Amino acid sequence: MSPPQPTATAVEEGGATTFPDIHQDILSTHILTRLDGPSLASASSTSSQLHALSSHHHLWTTICHSTFPSTTTSPRLLHLLSSFPGGPRSFFSLSFPLLLPNFSPTTTSPPPAELISAVDVHYKNNLIFTKVQETETTTSWFMCSPFRIDLLDTKDVISTTIRHRDDDGAWTSLSDEVTLSWILIDPVGNQAANLSTHKAVSVQRHWLSGEVQVRFGSVLAGGNRRGPTSELVHCGIVVTCGESEGGELQVREVSLQVEDMDGMHLTGKDSLVILHRALEGKRGHMRREEEGRRRYREYMEMKRERRERKLKTEWTLDMLCVAFGVTIFSAFWLFLLCT
Repeated sequence: MSPPQPTATAVEEGGATTFPDIHQDILSTHILTRLDGPSLASASSTSSQLHALSSHHHLWTTICHSTFPSTTTSPRLLHLLSSFPGGPRSFFSLSFPLLLPNFSPTTTSPPPAELISAVDVHYKNNLIFTKVQETETTTSWFMCSPFRIDLLDTKDVISTTIRHRDDDGAWTSLSDEVTLSWILIDPVGNQAANLSTHKAVSVQRHWLSGEVQVRFGSVLAGGNRRGPTSELVHCGIVVTCGESEGGELQVREVSLQVEDMDGMHLTGKDSLVILHRALEGKRGHMRREEEGRRRYREYMEMKRERRERKLKTEWTLDMLCVAFGVTIFSAFWLFLLCT
């Protein structure tokens, strides 16, 4: 006698639903759309089915727009998202991770004639500033002047409705409350990189004006501009915040500069070489905050040791000069006394 056939499926009897039982439309519209970029990238590597579903451009376009709101403000950026070799997914994979120093002495393409900056500043996950700015890199003024990109004019102030306590402890908390994304894009070479550590590496308050400078940035390879190929530079981003008369938080400056280990701001020509090499370099893992802050601390420690060595060398030279002068002076008077 044959065993009785089941009259209901596991789902109908209240059993667990396995992953293959989920329809692809449900996965695409109700599950994958709820994931952020890193989670979607991780999910795509778990199975061939998820890899195929997570490769749809519309998913990554939505993620790019939600992660980087500035990409929705410029028609040119909307077009650039789809022009990357892998579409918006490629743009996200280049723009989200931490940028690593690239010590390669050569590049595979000529320097970009134009750089596009797509910048977003959030306070407690609320967008308070976004802007897309284009910078020409072929003019003599750019090449010879100190490299600096200012997103706000001197008198421009971005007002917010955010009320912030006016004390040192409250301002220090901005290191975790303010996040920034600064994507630098080569529109011709289809390259993009995020120059920010996402969260601040330092917060300093000016003793006179009371303004607070929230600093972000990346440690990049400086090349052999004036020293060994292992010399590093810091691509520093400064967000200057203040308080209005009514107590609301204001954004008064958002700028980008490249500084070497001696504290000198590099010219546009030198900065372009460094940024171009960085755009073609490798990206780090997704834990941007911890890794970025660690690299910044190491860079500042190297900078401090370099300054101390320089001061020690200068002090030694000064002592030698003094000793030489005393010797010459003594010899001169000894000569006069003996004659």
